[in-house]
Amino acid sequence: MSVIHTWACFLLWISFATQDKTPDVAVTCFVSEECVLPCSFQPGSKETVEWFRQDVLVYKFKWEDDDDDDDSDKDSSEEHYEHEQLAGRAAVFPHLISHGNATLILRRSGLKDRGTYKCHVSTSNGEHNAKVVVKVEAPIRGLSLELSRLSGYEEMKCTIRNVFPAPRVTWATEPPTFEDLRPVTRMLADKQGLYTVDSRLKRLNGQPDLIYICKVTTSYGGPVWTTSLREREIRGTQGRDLTIPCYAPPYLNNPFLHWSFSNSKDPSHILTYDSHSGNSVSSPPWDKSVELDGFRVPFGDGSLRLMDPKPSEHTGSYTCVFSIPYNTHTERADVTIDDLAGERSISEEPSYWWVFGLVIAVLVLALAGMLAYLKVKGGTSEPRKDPEEVTELHLVKASAADSNLNESSPLTVAGNNGQSGLQTSPQLT
Repeated sequence: MSVIHTWACFLLWISFATQDKTPDVAVTCFVSEECVLPCSFQPGSKETVEWFRQDVLVYKFKWEDDDDDDDSDKDSSEEHYEHEQLAGRAAVFPHLISHGNATLILRRSGLKDRGTYKCHVSTSNGEHNAKVVVKVEAPIRGLSLELSRLSGYEEMKCTIRNVFPAPRVTWATEPPTFEDLRPVTRMLADKQGLYTVDSRLKRLNGQPDLIYICKVTTSYGGPVWTTSLREREIRGTQGRDLTIPCYAPPYLNNPFLHWSFSNSKDPSHILTYDSHSGNSVSSPPWDKSVELDGFRVPFGDGSLRLMDPKPSEHTGSYTCVFSIPYNTHTERADVTIDDLAGERSISEEPSYWWVFGLVIAVLVLALAGMLAYLKVKGGTSEPRKDPEEVTELHLVKASAADSNLNESSPLTVAGNNGQSGLQTSPQLT
């Protein structure tokens, strides 16, 4: 019997201890925005609301009896206390407290407001406690990607500002490249603890039509932000229609399209196109100078046709931006419109190239003539002799040789002096 009584007391104690307990609530707040810390309880009377942060009282609200009997409509007054950390930023809804709602509204929340909060409410019916775990984040609001030449070479610069916690930045290209991408990423926190991220990637040589993609992810599991950029240089001729290309990556579906123009003057809006509604809005005077094929935009082709371009009006930088939530793609084209009058004046200037060509031609002809002369001379220097002349020449040479022989032989000399003659042996036949 005592064992049963003990167990009954224990279960009764557990029920009393947990009847007013509520599970912890996790709240994510955003920097500079309003944050709501919920707290609900069983309503009663003479409520006193206290909010603690890390066991330090930061806000208090209390109803008190009013001793002024002349005002029958007012039977109580209120007073509240705010810690200096929340001064001017924290409040409850007094008219909701009698209905069991002690929610704390925290305005202009910051990173210092992170932590565990405790809601303690005392009423005529008892007490109520609740815990709220507050996380404060600064989400990504947007990315910027641009081509920079400040380092002495061309590099892509991806920038994210005022974020917390620090995000992770990765790079890619479209189409993919086999080269190793080596970006340099720097993160700097300001006095409030918010990060500015600067990630740079050197532009690859020999691939001018490459799309550079910057991806940013957060540690709190938010959406992945992506921005990409492609740079071009285009030349056109005055009066001749020019197509400025703009193509979205394949991962952008039904994007919103925006075209703008800038030169030495302020940037100007050209047109916008909504792929979902099919509405196109162009601004004067561009509405008479450009043309867009709206049927191609949902498929990623936002190319702009520039009609009757003029050097003074249409030379500059054209920017095309495709966008969907959390993703943007930018194509920037530096367009130069050449002046026909300038081209004509250049073509009409006297040219002296014909003189150079004439000199080369004379030299070639002289060289050819010299080679022909040398060939003819070489062929006539040893003329071919007539057969009769060759025979007569041989006979003359033979007789000369015989006379020389007779004069030089000792036998012939002895016979001529009439001295003892020598008999010659008969010749062999």
